Amino acid sequence: MELTITRTQNPAAKPADPSKAGFGTIFTDHIFEMDYTPDKGWHDARIVPIHDLQIHPGAAVFHYGAEVFEGLKAYRTPQGRVQMFRPWDNMQRMRDSAERIQLPDFDPDFMLEALKKLVALDQDWVPSVPGTSLYIRPVEICTDVDLGLHCIGSAKMLILLSPVGSYLAGGLRPVSILIEDHDVRAVRGGTGYAKCGGNYAAANRAAAKAEAKGYDQVLWLDGVNQKYIEEVGGMNVMFKIDGKIVTPALTGSVLPGITRRSCIQLLKDKGYEVEERLFSVEELVAALASGHLEEAWGCGTAAVISPIGKFCYQDKEYAIGDTNGETAQWLYDTLTGIQWGRIEDPYGWVCPVPETV
Repeated sequence: MELTITRTQNPAAKPADPSKAGFGTIFTDHIFEMDYTPDKGWHDARIVPIHDLQIHPGAAVFHYGAEVFEGLKAYRTPQGRVQMFRPWDNMQRMRDSAERIQLPDFDPDFMLEALKKLVALDQDWVPSVPGTSLYIRPVEICTDVDLGLHCIGSAKMLILLSPVGSYLAGGLRPVSILIEDHDVRAVRGGTGYAKCGGNYAAANRAAAKAEAKGYDQVLWLDGVNQKYIEEVGGMNVMFKIDGKIVTPALTGSVLPGITRRSCIQLLKDKGYEVEERLFSVEELVAALASGHLEEAWGCGTAAVISPIGKFCYQDKEYAIGDTNGETAQWLYDTLTGIQWGRIEDPYGWVCPVPETV
């Protein structure tokens, strides 16, 4: 399929201090769009100046949540080049998410090339200030104008770009976590492994409760027994217990995080024993109470690594520490070092962006 490019004639002003840009509130000059209809398949792939969408208010995405998305980043190296981190894995995960929601499948190779060209076109927006990056948000939505429940017919693919500072205010620091024992994020057989908006909408009430109680994030338990730990906020979670790394198994209700996968590879290569298994909240509380829990952290694209300093479960608090653990700090330094091109990438995770379109 041909990809057409229309350059903006009115480029926007870039943020004076990208480190203070926040997260996902400023957007670059261009957007990728592509449409799908049953008779034509995917067609009219284009990069155009960013604009408001014209979508009928009866479109199914508004009423039945028929959408999936991804999140990845582009980074500027000390030499001034721009590169992405494992974007092919994001494309495959988006295909898996689309299959779960039954949105149309797409060619991941074409999407990756379109993504490279979009980032190359707007590469002047990739900040060079330490800790900053260009956040990339692909999204696929159902555009059927029909309020009846039915199989998906038409769809639209979009890719947005946004220069961002640190996801967590104050940078890398231990956060406080409320273990949620009422609401659930996902159940096995549901959409927990897919990256779709409904999973995040369902998390809002517990997140608001945690914030009202003074906690930064929610730790989710499984939806059947409310016993086994799954995710923390919008991230995967890991625990260091007596020198061993434990992380929840991918049972179908946990997002298969790309940062998670990268952390596991780095940890194993460092010599750590890594267990991917069911891990109960009772086991966590026992490790906290006995002092055997040495570190805990969340991991995901937005924050990379988020050390955990304190848990609260059923109104009782358990402190781990008020400084970043050495393993979490090492993971953060190593991952961001590869992502920003400060250290060598021995895994082939880096994807260079062309210097010209």
